[in-house]
Amino acid sequence: MIRVRSGTVGVQFTILYAAVFLVSGIGLLALTYLLSGGQVSRVAQAPRSQAGPAAAQQRVQELERQLAHVHSEQNRRLRIGSLAALVLLGAISLLVGQALARRVLRPLRVITAATRRITADNLDRRLAVTGPADEVKDLADTIDDLLGRLQASFAAQRRFVANASHELRTPLATMRASLDVAVAKPAPAASTVALADRLRTQLDRVDHLLDGLLVLARAQHGALADTAAVSLANLVASAMADRAAEITAKRLSVAMDVPAAVSVQGSPTLLARLVGNLVDNAVGHNSPDGWIALSASTDDSESVLIVETGGPVFDQREVDRLAQPFERLGVERTGSSGVGLSIVSAVAAAHGGRLSLLARPSGGLRVSVRLPLAKAPVAV
Repeated sequence: MIRVRSGTVGVQFTILYAAVFLVSGIGLLALTYLLSGGQVSRVAQAPRSQAGPAAAQQRVQELERQLAHVHSEQNRRLRIGSLAALVLLGAISLLVGQALARRVLRPLRVITAATRRITADNLDRRLAVTGPADEVKDLADTIDDLLGRLQASFAAQRRFVANASHELRTPLATMRASLDVAVAKPAPAASTVALADRLRTQLDRVDHLLDGLLVLARAQHGALADTAAVSLANLVASAMADRAAEITAKRLSVAMDVPAAVSVQGSPTLLARLVGNLVDNAVGHNSPDGWIALSASTDDSESVLIVETGGPVFDQREVDRLAQPFERLGVERTGSSGVGLSIVSAVAAAHGGRLSLLARPSGGLRVSVRLPLAKAPVAV
């Protein structure tokens, strides 16, 4: 049984080869039929016998009928044989076409499989196709050149992130030390203390933004070297404990339904940041006397963490943009760095998961994150 995938170059090549083969076969059989399908010549009259001309004429007519019958039978057998030959040629042409298509497209399948195995973590690998200088080798060499440019770009980006983290944190630490020295002087002026407090707040925001950008860069372009089984219940409990003061200050009611058995596979540091950003977003963008609902469940090979909050009704088109860096809802441009949910999206994607944002019809947001299940259960 011939099995070929529809919509592929192999199918097109097989069909084209079979069509050309069949057209050639039909032409050859038609020519054979025309050459063998002439009218039967009438036989010459036999010499008159003693039986008389009437008997001889009857004998000639009988011979002509027999020859016509033989000719008709030959034509019928030729048609049947031609149809059988066409069917056989069709099957043979499909088999031969499929074999030729596999042979011709084998280098492309090898290139495709090798390219799929190359990721951002092993851009140093190359296809290195050997053979004659044909179109396939040109394609492989072009892909190798592209991988080389991507590797250089990724390396430059990683160097920039590492250098930026060092160069930016050093002046921040210097400014903090200068503020501490100014406030530590005997009897500092009230304006100096107030200015130092405002500057510390802004430095904290800059430090938080810098930390978020570094985590975002690591999640997007770094390797997950510290992969382990992590309990979602532990992560949620820790994140809620860290924000307990803010939750109490806003008088938020919290409902949690995170089973202890739900665990995920990934980097504990990045996953803790993911859950922390979700809780930060739920607390920071909530109204006083509001509510937060956290739940987790398993679905096939994935776990689902859902964080819902109340609030005003949002436009779904604006909500869809929140996964991009520095995007915020409405005119709210202060109080947050704008990279919280983009970090969540990047961390989820780095673990093979995904982030979904939904504007609740009654107001507020429904944020869900899908992550791969842990390979083994963990203690809570």
